[in-house]
Amino acid sequence: MSDSEDHPSVVCLRSPDSDEALPGFELGGFMGTWYVTHSTLPMWKSRKDVTISYTLIPSSAGQPIQFEDVVEYRSKNDLPTSKRSRIVGIDTLLPSSLAPRPAGTAASSERATETRFKWRGKGWLLIASSRWHILGCSATAHPADSPSGRPEWAPTSFEKTPFTPAGLDVYSRTPEGLPAALLEEIIHRAKALGGDVSKLAEQLFEVGRSAS
Repeated sequence: MSDSEDHPSVVCLRSPDSDEALPGFELGGFMGTWYVTHSTLPMWKSRKDVTISYTLIPSSAGQPIQFEDVVEYRSKNDLPTSKRSRIVGIDTLLPSSLAPRPAGTAASSERATETRFKWRGKGWLLIASSRWHILGCSATAHPADSPSGRPEWAPTSFEKTPFTPAGLDVYSRTPEGLPAALLEEIIHRAKALGGDVSKLAEQLFEVGRSAS
């Protein structure tokens, strides 16, 4: 058993309505491609090879932070080499998160504002929108700051849209997913948050992937 399996990364999660910062979180480190290995979203039960890729959109001073959001997946019966379907949207840092913080608030807590977003679809999905939240994340802006060999993870929660119910996802940087002990700890911490997140954590299932 590997070291990462014996000693899971420290898991720190925050509820969607918390103003407390995620320790060491940097939005830049969250960018890139993530594999959705576990979810509560019913549509993923008949799909596989689900990834979400985030790319920051350059902006001028005073403009809201935005990044492109590309979801790609295959139907369960598709060949591993088949072209994946895509859902493209834009994520925007919630304006309420940019409001001045109360006097005496620790400077580090400003990073808590980088964990709440509003997604809006593009094309025929332009009418669809949803608020979503990063509940926790092991990624940092500088990979050298992370312990060597530790798997990267991130659970997110999202509100319902006209097409999908509210739900919970667990991300990994690799298609193989996370070590069992680490995944168990993430789910345990999510359940401990209470409210809707706790209920959703009880419904998580493994998302399918093509055989390597």
